[in-house]
Amino acid sequence: MSVSLYYRASRATPPTDAETAAVERIVAAHRAAFPYEDQESLYLYARDAGRPDEVVAGSTKLPLDTDKVLPVLDHVLGSVSELRRALPGARWQVHMDDLDVPWDETEGYAFPGMRDPDLAAELGCL
Repeated sequence: MSVSLYYRASRATPPTDAETAAVERIVAAHRAAFPYEDQESLYLYARDAGRPDEVVAGSTKLPLDTDKVLPVLDHVLGSVSELRRALPGARWQVHMDDLDVPWDETEGYAFPGMRDPDLAAELGCL
C-alpha cells in the first residue's frame, strides 16, 4: 500500500511573475538536490483553469523502502515550506493521505520529531 503527500495552495490573486519565478527556482533546486533518482520527488500539477484560485498543487508518492521515507519526506516538506514562503497570502493544505502536516513558522512543515537526528539514526535513515 502506498502513501502519498499532497500539497495545495489557493488565493484570490494569481501568482505574480516574481512569485512564479521563485516557484520555478524552488522546484529546480529541489530536483537538483533530491537524494534518490529511483523515488518520486516534488511534483507540481499543471495549473487547472477550472480552479482559478489554485496557485500551486501537487503530490509525491512516498517510498516503500523504510530507509528512504524520512529523507524523502523531509526533503519534500522542506521544499513545500519554501513554496509556502514564496506565495504569501495563500491558504495551504498539506497532508499525508488523511493526516494533516502541521505548519510551524520557524520549522516549516514537519511532523513532531521528524527532524530529530537521534530518531533518524535509530530508524537507519542517516
